[in-house]
Order: sequence, then C-alpha cells, then structure tokens
Amino acid sequence: MEKTHNTIKILSIVPALNEEKNIAKVVRQLKEHPLKVDVLVVNDGSVDRTAEIARETGAIVVDMPFNVGIGGAVQTGFIFADRKNYNVALQFDGDGQHNVDEIEKIIRPILNNEADVVIGSRYKQNSGYNTPVMRRLGMIIFATVNSLIIRQRIADNTSGFRAYNKKAIRFLSKDYPSDYPEPEAVVLLGRSGFQLMEVPVSMSQREHGKSSINSLHSVYYMIKVLLAIFIDIFRYEVKREKM
Repeated sequence: MEKTHNTIKILSIVPALNEEKNIAKVVRQLKEHPLKVDVLVVNDGSVDRTAEIARETGAIVVDMPFNVGIGGAVQTGFIFADRKNYNVALQFDGDGQHNVDEIEKIIRPILNNEADVVIGSRYKQNSGYNTPVMRRLGMIIFATVNSLIIRQRIADNTSGFRAYNKKAIRFLSKDYPSDYPEPEAVVLLGRSGFQLMEVPVSMSQREHGKSSINSLHSVYYMIKVLLAIFIDIFRYEVKREKM
C-alpha cells in the first residue's frame, strides 16, 4: 500500500445535509488517515453550519444551490473526481457512522485491480450493528432482488461506504441514480459489466442527528426502491436497444 502515498490520488466524497455536529470529526479523521485522502464535502443545501465547519476543518467544499438529494450530491463528487483525475473515489457518509480504520480494507481491492467497485457490507458477517427489524427485512428483500437481477449476491445494497476505480468514477459521473442511489447503483453497475465486491465492515450508531429513514417509513421506502429498480431495468433495456 506504500505506493498510494506517492502515485495514487484518493478522494473521499462526503455528502452532507445538516451535519454540523458530525462533520468536523468526519473530516478530521479522513484527513489524518495514513493514505493521504483528499476530502470533498458536498454540502447538499444545509441550513446549519455544515459547510462553514467543513471548510474550517480543512475540507474542499462544494455548495449545492439547494437540496438535490443524496444522488445528486454524490454524483457531484464523481464529476469532481473525474475532472481532477483521481484514481480512487471513496464514498463516506457525513454522519460519523463509518469507521476510518476500515478505509484501507475498502480501497485495497481497487488498488490490486480485483474489483471496479467495493462495497463495505454490514451483513457479510456479524458486525454488531443494530438494524431495526423492518429495515433489516428491507435489506434482505433488496439483496434477493438485486442478486437475481445482476446474478451476484450483494448483501448490503444500501451501504454508503464504497470505493470506486477510475472507470467507475467516469461512468457514474455521467449516469448516477438520483432517487435511491445506493441500491439502484448496484443494479446499474452490475448490468453494465462492472466487477463488484463486498468486504465486511463495522458501523457505528449516530452520535448526533437522526437518519432520514426511520422505522415508520421503512415499508414505504422499500416499496419505492423496488419500483425504482424495476424502472431502471426497463430504462437500461431501452437504452441498450438504441445503442
């Protein structure tokens, strides 16, 4: 891994919405990582001090003009990474739940040319992360549906802890799902011939704030994601027929 310090450019894409209580710790931990990760915070229309704190902590900050959603925020990061010629993009949530000690585990298969995209999975082994029952059911359904579609078992389709090589960065800078990007992106990448890999990771509970998806909305979210995935399949087939 020593070559990464001199020859490999790594960008961490951190989408953030109203994370003023978490963002400083996230940026600081990323910047202190031995792999010398550049940190890009995509401020997705926050109404608090997220952007200001991120800049004060040393991150590059892109301010979206309004809330575009997680898909638009992450795609902005891919566009930045592609234009600045980064070799690896690391998607890392701004809520402090991801473990910086596992970054090397996520990136290593990319550097070793073993995969185009690596997903940090909470469900490859028992990570100790407490997932509410309805959300866990949704994860099982997503895993079953997506695995049938792309003919590869992906256990954690909603993980926001991922690494991408240059080919995947360029592809996603031009075409990235906007509604439910993580599970939809698995289908998009899998059906477009990219090599996906999962590695087991741990995940912490939030210290501040709350998830945008709670137990009351889990069923609604699950149904909408499944509909979006099937629509994506139809769009993909239409696009392929026109090529």
